[in-house]
Amino acid sequence: MKHKRVLAILAGFGLALTPIMAAAQEINITRSVLTDLPYTLIYPAPMVASGGGDAPLIINHPDAPLQCDMRVVPVEDTDWSVQTALSALDDAEIASAWAETLPGFTVTSKGTSSYQDAEALTYEGTSTDSAMGMPLTLVHTEAVSSGRGYALDCMYAADQAAQARPLVDFIIANFATRSDADCCVGATLVPEEEPAAQ
Repeated sequence: MKHKRVLAILAGFGLALTPIMAAAQEINITRSVLTDLPYTLIYPAPMVASGGGDAPLIINHPDAPLQCDMRVVPVEDTDWSVQTALSALDDAEIASAWAETLPGFTVTSKGTSSYQDAEALTYEGTSTDSAMGMPLTLVHTEAVSSGRGYALDCMYAADQAAQARPLVDFIIANFATRSDADCCVGATLVPEEEPAAQ
């Protein structure tokens, strides 16, 4: 499921950051091998994946409070569209749904964003507390493709937004609802240098 490639992701993200990201970055690509649950999730190599298959695929950063989980969900509305779903979003319902996990959660924005191959509904907000003892920012995206629902949620420490948000944006932009997607949207690929002849 996992393939590693070395790339240089240039500072197009505005990443003059702490140790969370460097100018040159190795990435991981996790692809589903199940034909009825296709997806490609591309993320920075320091992040570690677990789960998958019928369970949520979770990626965690070992050195920062950053976690994303992706799950394929049943679709009840076969006529689902991003714009219809966006117009039906209720901030109070969203806050209530996240209240146990993210106490004091409030929606700060909602709209649409793009996966590699699908348009996604998105909303985000910040909590006043969490089980980690700190306010967290949640970025939620969801889309329907080929009759399957996809949800990708990323949470990070609210006070680390400058460092974490570019990573979250990269993960979302490079997610695909098919298993054969390539990297990388929002990055400049630099070819690997050939070893010097001896």
